[in-house]
Amino acid sequence: MVKFPSILPKTSKTLKHKNSNLAFLSRSTMAESFPVKPKLKPTASKNTLTPESKYWKSFKVPKEIDAVSKSSLIPITSLSFSPVAPHDLAATQSTNVIRFPGKTLIPKSRIANFPDTAASASFRCDGQLLAAGDLRGGVHVFEAKPTSLSKLKDLRRLKGHAAAARLVRYPRASDKFHLFSGGDDSVVKYWDIAEEKCLFSLFGHKDYVRCGDASPVSDEMFVSGSYDHKIKLWDVRVSSVGSVMELNHEKPVESVIYLPSGGLIATAGGNFVKIWDVIGGGRLLYSMESHNKTVTALCMGKVLRGNVDDAEQNRIMSVSLDGYMKVFDYSKFKITHSMKFPEPLMSVAFSPDCSTRVIGTTKGTMYIGRRKAKAETENSSGDQFGFGAVVDEPQRKVLRPSHFRYFHRGQNQKPLEGDYLIKRQKKVKLAVYDKLLNKFRHKEALVAALNGKNPSNVVAVMEELVARKKLLKCVSNLDGVELGLLMGFLQKCSTMPRYAGLLTKLAKKVVEMRADDIRSSVEQRNHIRNLKRDVEEELRVQQSLLEVQGIISPMLRIAGRR
Repeated sequence: MVKFPSILPKTSKTLKHKNSNLAFLSRSTMAESFPVKPKLKPTASKNTLTPESKYWKSFKVPKEIDAVSKSSLIPITSLSFSPVAPHDLAATQSTNVIRFPGKTLIPKSRIANFPDTAASASFRCDGQLLAAGDLRGGVHVFEAKPTSLSKLKDLRRLKGHAAAARLVRYPRASDKFHLFSGGDDSVVKYWDIAEEKCLFSLFGHKDYVRCGDASPVSDEMFVSGSYDHKIKLWDVRVSSVGSVMELNHEKPVESVIYLPSGGLIATAGGNFVKIWDVIGGGRLLYSMESHNKTVTALCMGKVLRGNVDDAEQNRIMSVSLDGYMKVFDYSKFKITHSMKFPEPLMSVAFSPDCSTRVIGTTKGTMYIGRRKAKAETENSSGDQFGFGAVVDEPQRKVLRPSHFRYFHRGQNQKPLEGDYLIKRQKKVKLAVYDKLLNKFRHKEALVAALNGKNPSNVVAVMEELVARKKLLKCVSNLDGVELGLLMGFLQKCSTMPRYAGLLTKLAKKVVEMRADDIRSSVEQRNHIRNLKRDVEEELRVQQSLLEVQGIISPMLRIAGRR
């Protein structure tokens, strides 16, 4: 006979053995334990810097100079960079014009032969001459690069203003023989430097002329700003008809600059900075109100980026008496960077090569920032520079897996590019209440968290118990001492906004479930009394905040309409 294998069901002993194996496998493959973390903890906002903010923060104080260049409490009234490399800096302070070499930014010469306070230093387009005004109405012209540290004599002294000359500017394109000035006598003058003669006296302003700028595209055109709230555009070719355009800033004008295209100008007055389209007939393009106090100076800055048009790189830099420097992207009409300084700011300048930023204050402090240029890699051979041929250094022998020393490397040996890294898993450190939760000892976990005195951890354990539907059962099983711990925690933390949503509901349930225990204990009654007092105080505070909100809301609506 042929015997067939049995197809009868397995015996109970075999089934028990199989079940025990499955249980062992389930325990060995059980998911890892993770610590309980508070969910209500507010996440800190990450102040990630934009690429442009990183660019402006990269301007650091050079090591060869102090953190700030301090002097007396006399304000730095103007700052100006030479348009020619190495872009020397000129600063006016008191009766001096101080020159800083562009490479070191350490004061090298001081021109101190002004009869009164100097103002508005300006370099000629070739960087050879420097002009500045004084508060007696004179305009002084002298060499920009002196040969000694002694006082320099004026090459030219232009006299014609009846009051302080606070505006002096050279043409920016190519004219080396003329400049224009403005004074507190409300007159703008156009000068022939060689002849020391005023060619045109331009009338039209009715108050102090304090600022102006030359057109970057035409030597015959310039703009001036006055305390009569007006900005006037002048063209000396048609000087007989007065200004060719007039704009109303609606505040005393402190600074005005041409934008690089020559078709737009920016004006500052009050706490406003405005952009005007000159080619479009003087149309107001944008008005920015980002400062809290008077904007004192404007200048053009530039962001160095690759594959970006020049129009998108140019920025307007403004400084104010509120101590802030703002960087404004006028192509997108938004502020891209802001920086706070400890003193009211008076003047600002940015070097044409985008390497240096200088800010002057009302207390005579100069904040100098310089951006480090990336080291250029030299791929050319040494004989190209006249140093002869370059001999390559012998390369160090690289260990390979075929050599026994490869397997004796220390722990500090860095992995190679092709190595496969095996990292040890970090051991998870569990708190006492986490270990108790893993053992399903819920009441002990809650008591352990209450003894820890950390509200975030206690609330996290409570949320875990709510997810397991065990919180109310734990509350009902607490003894007198443990109930005292819970009531004390509820009394301290129920009014905290972060935990109020969970703890106020829990406090209500505890009072309903353990009413008899609370009545029989003096300590529990004291907790309830204190909790009631704290809740009433919180309600009173919330009511006061609602009243304040009702007062402020109409004011904000009115301000929004403006």
